[in-house]
Amino acid sequence: MAAAAMVFCRMPETPRPSLLDELRRRSEALRAEQSAARLPIENARHEIDVRLLRAFRWLEEAVGHLEVIRPAVSHRFRLADYLTIDAPQFDGGFVSFRRRGLAAGDGLEHVEMYYRLTAPKPFVVRVSPMAATGVEERLRASALQFQYQTELDEQKVLRHSVFHVQPSIAASVRFQPDYRRRVVDVTLRNVDRFESVLLEFEPAGIDEPALEDLVRFMLGESTAFLHRAPLAYVNSRRA
Repeated sequence: MAAAAMVFCRMPETPRPSLLDELRRRSEALRAEQSAARLPIENARHEIDVRLLRAFRWLEEAVGHLEVIRPAVSHRFRLADYLTIDAPQFDGGFVSFRRRGLAAGDGLEHVEMYYRLTAPKPFVVRVSPMAATGVEERLRASALQFQYQTELDEQKVLRHSVFHVQPSIAASVRFQPDYRRRVVDVTLRNVDRFESVLLEFEPAGIDEPALEDLVRFMLGESTAFLHRAPLAYVNSRRA
């Protein structure tokens, strides 16, 4: 009996994609994922920049008015028991900002307000020679300008170290965005005392009511600004 002939039909083979086609497919998929993930970050960056530029314009106008009014500030600035500046007067300031690059679309590096408080007359601080180094360090850390001289007795022996301190306090408020963490770090330096304080704000917290509280805090009228955000750091120079 003759063996039946068997015929197999082979399906046509699907062409294998080239290496370049495969790389193109994978890179385009990954690029789409990255673009989708980056969109919320870019939106957050834009929100931070918009709020900080609004704060810059608001504070710039406020400082201009304070320069005309020159109000007394209800704060007491004290260094240990040898120097106290009580209720100094607002004596001028300015607000600036800096971008991370030259292009208008580059993110902000910071917005900062500088201002000066003054007292009516200079201060004279006399301490023992042994204490002079510590006093000098505290004066420099507090950004106070001074001149130093020695005071001798009749036998030409060093009796006192004398510091002539200018009655001017350099204060500042710095808004520094952290785009990665989506927060704004606000550093207060010499605002209500000789120390630096760092607060961590959500971007939405940098609004006009917060700026109003900031100026009231600068003038010694309210401490509400300190309760608007978590306290991240204090560098005290009082002790």
